[in-house]
Amino acid sequence: MKQYGLLGEKLGHSFSPRIHALLGRAIGAEYPYTLFEVAPDDLPAFLQKGFFAGLNVTIPYKKAVIPFCAEISPKAAAIGSVNTILRRADGTLYGDNTDYDGFLHLMRLLGADVRGKKCVILGSGGSSLTVRAVLRDLGAGEIVVVSRRGEDNYSNLHRHRDAALLVNTTPVGMYPGNGAAPVSLDAFPALKAVADIIYNPAKTALLLDAERRGIPCINGLPMLVSQAARAAELFTGLAVSDDVVESVTRAVEREAKNIALIGMPGCGKSAVGKALAHLTGRPFYDSDELVAARAGKTIPAIFAEDGEEAFRKMEHEVLRELCARSGAVIATGGGIVKRPENLPLLRQNSVTVYLERPLSDLPVHGRPLSQKHGVEALYRERAPLYEAWSDFTVKSARSVSETARKIAEVLHL
Repeated sequence: MKQYGLLGEKLGHSFSPRIHALLGRAIGAEYPYTLFEVAPDDLPAFLQKGFFAGLNVTIPYKKAVIPFCAEISPKAAAIGSVNTILRRADGTLYGDNTDYDGFLHLMRLLGADVRGKKCVILGSGGSSLTVRAVLRDLGAGEIVVVSRRGEDNYSNLHRHRDAALLVNTTPVGMYPGNGAAPVSLDAFPALKAVADIIYNPAKTALLLDAERRGIPCINGLPMLVSQAARAAELFTGLAVSDDVVESVTRAVEREAKNIALIGMPGCGKSAVGKALAHLTGRPFYDSDELVAARAGKTIPAIFAEDGEEAFRKMEHEVLRELCARSGAVIATGGGIVKRPENLPLLRQNSVTVYLERPLSDLPVHGRPLSQKHGVEALYRERAPLYEAWSDFTVKSARSVSETARKIAEVLHL
């Protein structure tokens, strides 16, 4: 059977196998697709072995593979970057560029009018070359490429305060480096749109910055699926419709996002979370359980011996690690909303569900703050935060399993 896959140096974060599985199923032509992690020194031998029928190519090889291709498409030649390779019948390699189609699709979804506008691209690798070509064809004005050592670099961003579009093509902020940003948007006060071709996490620190400022922004998942669809057409010889691209994008987004449960202490987040994880086939994590395990003592003991601030610090670090994951169910502590710095952790890769339960049904045993302040006082303080932080609100049903089913229905899982 012909073998296809993704070529790169580090690929543990990749969604590509799942995307190609969904694409193949949608067009009735499923094909094996795997990840090929190859060190730079091993690249020549890998490309010359001949056991693959087709490849997608990612960081850092989009330019490095070109010398190994007997022929490349006019589009790839014009851009200077190859992200799709086919092995022809005679064993030689043919290189193409489907990233162009992917980024063009992304720009259409973003709805940014770049005609005559200054656009800044962060990074100078193969993806940057493709972005530059698309922006040029869309009629952009000045296109500036910022790199670490180029004429336009991170020390002279002030030159481009009038930029209307910012596109990040660097891996800064990509899993597992969640939370890092290549630049602060303070440097670009005239921005009208931001695109980050990173897709894991769903919202990088750069996109969260744009979101806070009310700037339209988009991540790289639609680009990834669209370019994969064009590659699938080359692999199989079958057409992939725009409807299929949209449905696969939605499916991957639903699967990749965590489901984070927030709500009052004792509202059932842990029990419902476990039931929801079982129902959806996802891993389950309880932030309170992990804090207690790391501290080597119970939550009440942490409060009594170390104080609330020590607990909140440990809780924040646990949440940082959990929210960097993909596709999990996470039960958070009732006071997670007390620290504003927890909000971007939830926003980066999770859909957040506020689980409501009548106050009269909330237990207080083993819950230090509920015992100290009373459930009603805690609710008055936290309810507005739960509502502001959540994407959906679900009221507890008669049973844990029924509540889990309600959440799955709301999220279309």
